[in-house]
Amino acid sequence: MVRLLELLADGAGGEQLAHVAVENPQLSRASALALRIHSTLTAHRRREAELSALFDTASDLAGLRDTDAVLRSIVRRARTLLGVDVSYLSLNDEVAGRTYMRVTDGSVSALFQKVTLGMGEGLGGLVAQAAQPYATRDYFGDERYRHTWPIDSAVRDEGLTAILGVPLALGDQVIGVLYASDRTPREFTPDEIALLSSLADHAAIALDNARLLEEISEQSAALRRAEEAHDRLMDLALRGADVPEVAAAVADVLHGGISVFDADGAELTSDPVAPVPPPAAIAASRASGRAMSTSDGWVCAVQAGPELLGSLVLSGRGDLVDADRRLFERAAVVTALLLMLRRSVAKAEDEVRGELLTDLLTAPERNPGALLARAERLGLDLAEPHAVLIAHAERVPRTRLAVAAGRCAALAGIHAEEVVFLVPATDAGSLAARIAETLRSAVDSPVTVGASGPAHGPREIAAAHAEAARCLRALLALGRVGEGASMDGLGFLGVLLGEQTDLPGFVRRTIGPVLDYDARRGTELLATLNAYFESGANLTRAKDVLHVHVNTVVQRLDRIGSLLGADWQTPDRALEIQLALRVRTLQG
Repeated sequence: MVRLLELLADGAGGEQLAHVAVENPQLSRASALALRIHSTLTAHRRREAELSALFDTASDLAGLRDTDAVLRSIVRRARTLLGVDVSYLSLNDEVAGRTYMRVTDGSVSALFQKVTLGMGEGLGGLVAQAAQPYATRDYFGDERYRHTWPIDSAVRDEGLTAILGVPLALGDQVIGVLYASDRTPREFTPDEIALLSSLADHAAIALDNARLLEEISEQSAALRRAEEAHDRLMDLALRGADVPEVAAAVADVLHGGISVFDADGAELTSDPVAPVPPPAAIAASRASGRAMSTSDGWVCAVQAGPELLGSLVLSGRGDLVDADRRLFERAAVVTALLLMLRRSVAKAEDEVRGELLTDLLTAPERNPGALLARAERLGLDLAEPHAVLIAHAERVPRTRLAVAAGRCAALAGIHAEEVVFLVPATDAGSLAARIAETLRSAVDSPVTVGASGPAHGPREIAAAHAEAARCLRALLALGRVGEGASMDGLGFLGVLLGEQTDLPGFVRRTIGPVLDYDARRGTELLATLNAYFESGANLTRAKDVLHVHVNTVVQRLDRIGSLLGADWQTPDRALEIQLALRVRTLQG
């Protein structure tokens, strides 16, 4: 009896305890009790080791820094506690419908470490699909599992025979499988299955914690990125940056192309390949206050309260995560602020420029030095040569025409119900022709431009304005709508006809009978009149110009005299007739 107690105290094995009973049959009952005590102590020690391992695993989770390190620790403990040759862990891919190897311990086969299982295939695929433990003493001889060549090849290459798999579950969702495997046949006990299941629960918690930490980290990074981007954009806006500079900053943050359009659809960032925002997408964004996806990218309305200021277009990006979408929408708010600031500044500058323009044209002699200084503060050197131009369009609001003119002028505004602007130039006539074409494209309507210059200083600018007004009236009187010219381009007619408004009536009253005669008879009396006056009333030169006999010229002049009256060659009548001929030529 004492011998049995000594053996128990020394931690002897079951064989030694049984050997005492063989040597002394009288101690068989005591030996049996000693074996039971030994078995109980062994189970307690095993349970203590298991609890210690689970406690260590929980400690690892509490200090989770590296998910893979925690999973490797769990798999290693599973191999140690169950005393198996290989332990491993696979994770499910719900989209692909497969489960793939994530961590192994004790594996020597590269093929096995890369194996993937379809849901329901092999033992692991069945565990992942059914969400309950499965074990086999001999995998290849077990017909309960659907064997496939890739799986069986990997298992055979690793040399595994007995396999136990338990699900990694988060609630009702199975996210993977934890395995314990031996290279020899083995029965797995319920205690071993329970232990591996506990470790699997810890592995699932580790993965879930890692996912939560990753989401928190991503959200924190997104918030920091959004705050940094917002601060950067606000700094640009408050420093008075222009629209292209802000667009470039947004493009840099979102890694895409950014274009800004005004409320009329005009592109403000000078990007030749910028996709034009669909009106329907702008309307939807305006109504919802959110960015809208389009076939080319994303669109966000730029608005201040109910007023639409324009739109922001993001290209080169397909899907936008919520953080980037909110950042894009915030960029639209900053762009709205920038456009409002720019509008306020432009309005203030327009008022200052308008006052300067009015003073230049109405009171140039009051204080010329002050006018020059005011212009210099606006970046204008009025001592340099400037052309003064006046633009007129029938069906275009003056404010819109003034805005278009302001894009190509040093100083522009509305004065005396007309759009007046100054441009540094020495050739007013050719400049007026070019600007008439530019403004026609800008406002989609014919624009007539009268010009004068070059002018230096306030007094000359005021005088040039009066001449440009006369030139504009002459162009309109001549029917040359949509053209641009200066008085030099109109010659003496410009001087004479600056105030004339009924030129067709003047032509009709002066040479109407000749026009009617040619129209009825198909004659060339009008051409004869032109040639006669251009030849200085010389019959010989006139017949050479007309390529006819001199007698034919005389006969035609006699016919003209009968139509216009005998006094048609007197100086006054001759001047009137020549003026009418000139007007008709200029009218085309």
